[in-house]
Amino acid sequence: MHSNLMLFVLSSPSGAGKTTLTHMLEKRFSELTFSVSHTTRPRRANEVDGVDYHFVDRAEFERLVRAEAFLEWAEVHGNLYGTASSEIIRAEQTPNCVGVIFDIDYQGARQIRAKISGVVGVFILPPSMEELERRLRGRASETEESLKRRFAAAKLEIEQYALFDYLVVNDDLNRAFHCLESVIIAERVKRRRCAALAEQLLRVGRLP
Repeated sequence: MHSNLMLFVLSSPSGAGKTTLTHMLEKRFSELTFSVSHTTRPRRANEVDGVDYHFVDRAEFERLVRAEAFLEWAEVHGNLYGTASSEIIRAEQTPNCVGVIFDIDYQGARQIRAKISGVVGVFILPPSMEELERRLRGRASETEESLKRRFAAAKLEIEQYALFDYLVVNDDLNRAFHCLESVIIAERVKRRRCAALAEQLLRVGRLP
C-alpha cells in the first residue's frame, strides 16, 4: 500500500500519556488528522463514539476482520483494537490534510510499517516504572485487575522500542509535547519529502 501522506505512529505502555499527547498534536497541527480506531473496549465516561474510538462489540469487530477492513488489528489487554484502511482514504480526501497520526500499540505499529513505507514511529516512555504505576492508579477507569494486567504488559511493550524511530520520555507533559512537535517539523522538511520541489526548481530555464 502507498500513500503520499505523512504517517506518524505513536505507541507507548498504558499510562505513559500518548493519548493526551496525540490530542495536543491535533490542536497544534490542523493539517494532520487523527486516525480513529475501532475497539471492543467499553467506552469511558469522557469518550465520544466516532471521535475517540469507534466502539463496537466483538462480533462486529470479527466481521470486519473477516472482511479485511483493517490496516492493522491486535488484541491488547483482553480487548480488540484495529485501524480501518478507510482511515487513510478519509485523510486523503480531507482538504489540506498532509498526514495522519495513529495512536496504536506496538503490534499495530509493526503491521502498518510492514505494509506502508515511510511510516514514522515514535514510542512514548514513562520516566520510571514507579511513575507509570502511579499514573495507572490515578485513572478512575481502571480496576485493580486491569491495572495489574496493564502494568505487567508494560515491560513487554517497552521491549519493542527498537521498532520505532524516536523515543520520547514523558517526564514532563509540555517537554514531551515539544519533542513530538520537533519530530513532526523535522520530518516535514526531510529531503525525501521536499526533493520534488528542488527538482522542479532545477528544471526552470535560466534567466535571459
